[in-house]
Amino acid sequence: MENVSAVKVFSLSGFNETWAIRYFLFSLTLLVYNLILFVNVMLILTIILQKTLHEPMYIFLCNLCINTLYGTAGFYPKFLYDILSGSHVISYDGCFVQIFVIYTSVKCEFATLTVMACDRYVAICKPLMYHSIMTDQMVCKLITFCWIFPYITMSLLVALSRRLTLCGSHIDKLYCENWSTVKLSCEETVVNNVAGFIVIAIFFIFAILTMFSYVKLVSVCTKSRENRMKFMQTCVPHLFALTNFTITLLFDTMYSRYGSRNISDHLRNFLALQFLIIPPLFNPIIYGLKLTEIRKRLLKGHRVK
Repeated sequence: MENVSAVKVFSLSGFNETWAIRYFLFSLTLLVYNLILFVNVMLILTIILQKTLHEPMYIFLCNLCINTLYGTAGFYPKFLYDILSGSHVISYDGCFVQIFVIYTSVKCEFATLTVMACDRYVAICKPLMYHSIMTDQMVCKLITFCWIFPYITMSLLVALSRRLTLCGSHIDKLYCENWSTVKLSCEETVVNNVAGFIVIAIFFIFAILTMFSYVKLVSVCTKSRENRMKFMQTCVPHLFALTNFTITLLFDTMYSRYGSRNISDHLRNFLALQFLIIPPLFNPIIYGLKLTEIRKRLLKGHRVK
C-alpha cells in the first residue's frame, strides 16, 4: 500500500525543559558519547590485536562492542544537534532510518547476549565437546544470525509502519521509535500490533534460552571449585550485562506503550534514554575489569606478541 500521508517531518518532544541548560547538557552528552566510543573501541582493538583472545567468547564480546558503536551512532549525533537547535524535527525518512538503526542494534545485542550465554553453557557443562561444537564456522554462523535476524524483523516492522497513513507528526520522545509512529496512524494497526508482539515473543524465547543456560550453569558450577571459578570469571559479567540490558529495555518498552503522561519530562526522558546510555557505557567496562585475560592485556597495553 502506498503511503499517502502528508507528513514530511516529525517533531520531537522532551527538549522543552532543557533549553536553559542546553550547553551543560550538550557537554555532558558529548562526554558520555566519547566515553562510549573510547571504552568500546579499546575493547575491540584489544581483542583484535591479541591472538590469545581469538576465542569464541571474546569474538562474541567484540561483536557486542561493534554493535554498540553502530546503535549509538543512530542516536547521539542527532541528539547532540537537537540539544543546541531551536527546531527539534527529523525528516520522515530520517525518522525511519533512526528507528531501524537503533532497534536493529537492540535486537542484535539481545541475540548476541543469548549466544554468549549458550557459549558459556557449552564451555562449562560440556567442556570436552566445546571445540568440536564452537568451531570457526559455527562462530561465523552465530554472529551472522545475530545481525541478519534483527535486520529481517526490523525491515518488516518498518515496512509495515511506512505503509500507514498518519494523522499527526508529533513524537512524544527524544528520538524516533516505531511504536510512537504507529500511534499516529489514522487507520487500524492490527497487523502492526500482531507483528510487533510476534517479534517480542521471539525475543522472549531468547530470554527463556538464556535463563535455561544459567540454571544449568549454576547447577553444574556448584559441584566443583574449578567450575565455580569459571562461572565467577566469565559468567558473572555476562549475567550482569544481560540483566542490566533487559531491565533498561523493559523500561523503554513499557514506557513507550503504557507510559503515563502525568510523570515529569525529566523522568520520562531518563526512562527513555536508559538503554542508550547505561549498557553501551558500562558493559565494556564490566567485561574489561572482570575478564582476567582482557584485564591483563589492557594493563599491558596493545602489544602484539
